[in-house]
Amino acid sequence: MSLRILITNDDGIYAPGLVAMERVARAISDDVWIVAPDFERSGASRSVTVGEPVRVRQLEEKRFSLVKGSPTDCVVVALRSLMKDHPPTLVLSGVNRGHNVGDDITYSGTVAGAMQAAQSGIRGLAISLCFNPGRELRWDTAEAVCPDLIRRLMAAPVPPGVCHNVNIPDVAPTEVKGVRVVPQGRWDRMWIDVSERIDPRQFPYAWLSFGHDRGRLDPATDVGAALQGWVTVTPLGSDLTHHASLDGLRDALG
Repeated sequence: MSLRILITNDDGIYAPGLVAMERVARAISDDVWIVAPDFERSGASRSVTVGEPVRVRQLEEKRFSLVKGSPTDCVVVALRSLMKDHPPTLVLSGVNRGHNVGDDITYSGTVAGAMQAAQSGIRGLAISLCFNPGRELRWDTAEAVCPDLIRRLMAAPVPPGVCHNVNIPDVAPTEVKGVRVVPQGRWDRMWIDVSERIDPRQFPYAWLSFGHDRGRLDPATDVGAALQGWVTVTPLGSDLTHHASLDGLRDALG
């Protein structure tokens, strides 16, 4: 299969994960485009910039950066403008610095890039790399695992509007246990911390950061499997309905 690949991310155009993603893409295709935010947009989810213009900067052939752009902006601009005459076969979003499993998925700009591709009728894969603070990230594991996995996913059928969320475990390439197709799980508890500080001019500001309690790791979900050494693949759609609640809610509302 001849692939034209578009790469985006939420860590920014100069992120090391983008370098890893480009190596992966070039291992399976010689037609690779990159359209990424000019700075980190982690936690941007599916935000679209509509209150101000999005400025496109060409850095070199087939490589572009969007000033203040979100991952969704990047995919939209690529599909509707930069690549509109010859759209990509596949959109790769990542490799993200850190997992995107469980509740994290709703915040993830990495996942948003893949979802925008899927809703535009193009195959989308979000790829994230788990890591433990204080340790170097294992980009080599992502580069070792992803080319074959992408080929296999591209050969598999996928319903319209569905993308795949891939998480690479924080282990050496030789220690990866295998690939598991699993549903989205949940953290035992998840929160966003606020660290209040004062800048040198004595103005207050705050840093926000995610926190998790792992609890019992269920190996039948993305949370448990990815953190226990498995590459996880989870199909995602845009339907956020909690279907198990529908009948009870209908009864409650008559």
